[in-house]
Amino acid sequence: MKIDQLSWMIGGPQGSGVDSGANIFSRAVAYGGLYVYGKREYHSNIKGEHSNYVVRVDSKPVLSHLDEIDFLVTFDPETLFRHIHKVVSGGVLIYDVNQENISIDKIPTIDKAANKRIKAFLSERGVGFSVGDVVNYAKQNGILTYGVSYSKLLEELAERLNNPQIARMDVMINVMAVAISLALLQYDFKFVQEAIKYVFKAKKKVADLNIESARFVYEYVLKNFVQTNYKLEAVDRNDDYILIQGYQASALGKIAGGCRFQTYYPITPASDESVYLEDNAVFDLVDGEGKGSIVVVQTEDEISAITMAIGAGLAGVRASTATSGPGFSLMAEGLGWAGMNEVPVVVTLYQRGGPSTGLPTRHSQEDLLFAVHTGHGEFPRIVYASGDIEEIFYDVVKTFNYAERYQLPVIHLIDKAMANAIMTVKKFDISKIVIDRGDLVESFNDGVYKRFKFTETGISPRARLGVENAVFWNTGDEHDEFGHITEDHEVRTMMVDKRMKKLEVALNEIPNDDKAVIYGDEDAEYVVLSWGSTKGAILEAMEKLKGDGYKLKFIQVKLLHPFPRDLVIDMLGSSKYLIDVEQNKMGQFGMILKREILRDIDYYVLKYNGRPMSLSEVYLALKLILDKKANKIQVLNHGD
Repeated sequence: MKIDQLSWMIGGPQGSGVDSGANIFSRAVAYGGLYVYGKREYHSNIKGEHSNYVVRVDSKPVLSHLDEIDFLVTFDPETLFRHIHKVVSGGVLIYDVNQENISIDKIPTIDKAANKRIKAFLSERGVGFSVGDVVNYAKQNGILTYGVSYSKLLEELAERLNNPQIARMDVMINVMAVAISLALLQYDFKFVQEAIKYVFKAKKKVADLNIESARFVYEYVLKNFVQTNYKLEAVDRNDDYILIQGYQASALGKIAGGCRFQTYYPITPASDESVYLEDNAVFDLVDGEGKGSIVVVQTEDEISAITMAIGAGLAGVRASTATSGPGFSLMAEGLGWAGMNEVPVVVTLYQRGGPSTGLPTRHSQEDLLFAVHTGHGEFPRIVYASGDIEEIFYDVVKTFNYAERYQLPVIHLIDKAMANAIMTVKKFDISKIVIDRGDLVESFNDGVYKRFKFTETGISPRARLGVENAVFWNTGDEHDEFGHITEDHEVRTMMVDKRMKKLEVALNEIPNDDKAVIYGDEDAEYVVLSWGSTKGAILEAMEKLKGDGYKLKFIQVKLLHPFPRDLVIDMLGSSKYLIDVEQNKMGQFGMILKREILRDIDYYVLKYNGRPMSLSEVYLALKLILDKKANKIQVLNHGD
């Protein structure tokens, strides 16, 4: 019996409730004190194309997903065909018996490449191309199969509740599938009920009907099906954990960090953050003294989004904009204007697959060099990257502090994997938040105000628009200390040096723990260097490798520009072999590393197929390196 350890996948057509089902499952499990990590995959299509959601459950914190699936929950044939190869022996398959005669060629949403790949897999094993053939293959390979008729269950539920309309309510099949899973896992139904109430909290009648449906199916499974070798049991744990998605952590960080103005133009996956802020634009203040609020503006394009946020920054408001790669491209000129005029603004850049429209709903880490070098000319900016959902919340506050303290744009890199992941994390501690607004002038009566005054640090006293007697000018042109346009060669040199000096100051003042973090065995010969969402898979792979007797060190770099060269060199110590792990083709982080620390990268572990790295593949890739069996470059390609 495998207790409180599970990799669970639900799949179906987009618009069929896959996300709602996964959220109910995740929340029910979290209510029972178990830890959750969920990965969401979906097409850039409103309805019909395949989507799936993997939820990993454990009695200890989980930081990434697995390729291997213990429970595959389907209510359409496509999910079965696409993912059956991932189900482990002894695992579970839930499917609709009414679909057994459907052939893969009758499923129009399976594209040609996937159709060919699936058929090759089945043919190599002598398996036919129908749902029934695949179910038989699963049985022969030790997978427990549970066939249900969703339509029959709906009819029986309709009769039980004396409501004929229920028999046609296919929208409830997702919740029924979740109930089947949790019944087979012998999990307490009270948590399922609470999760359904929460997910449908805005629609009480819908919630009540789904609870009745889930209860009916749950009882049906207990009476008619044999149990599996998996079980989920609630555990006693302090109520100091929350279940949250990455974009929500960023939005809450903005509220807690004093951001009061956010702009955006709709773009995947960044829009989720702004929509969440719109839904929670008015909030209770922590001290209990009334309400706070944030203004969220959907602009006509990304050019307006960045310039409006800059305008708010000039007015003294903590302001930000959120976008993804194509939108960030349009923000380049505005970003330069903020750099020239030393305006604090935060850009939350949610990375996705590019170039152009690329993979709108898929994952990547392709925008690192773009963020570091965006904009013509030279101007200072800070580029910062979080490694997990818990970090996102606290890092957001830091980015606003950096923007205002050093009076420059800050680009906060969050990738799609973190934006859409769901995870149990420690409840955010508001007492850890410190607001630093830098050298902000509240009043001015000292004669002539020089907004761009030359100082040793390059940081000048900043007055908001409208401060009495603090008159200054803003222009996209080069300017003097007052903001007046000038082309004088000496002033130009001094102004460029003034602005760029701020990066040196930032590099000296930002605490080391906020620049880079070291994990594992400090005296290990092999060291992994990485950034962003690869952190979770790397840490769990390292733990597994440690159990195998291997020593490994991991340096997670968070401050990517200006690069903390001396700190990273010190962290490397006597390590002999450098392993760059990141999700792009070029090894962009590796390029920065080589330039800064003047050492070659010995091994690259790269992935750029639009899916995040799993614990499974990172473990195997690192083990090959440690066993001296790896090529210099390993390209990972797991994911459906």
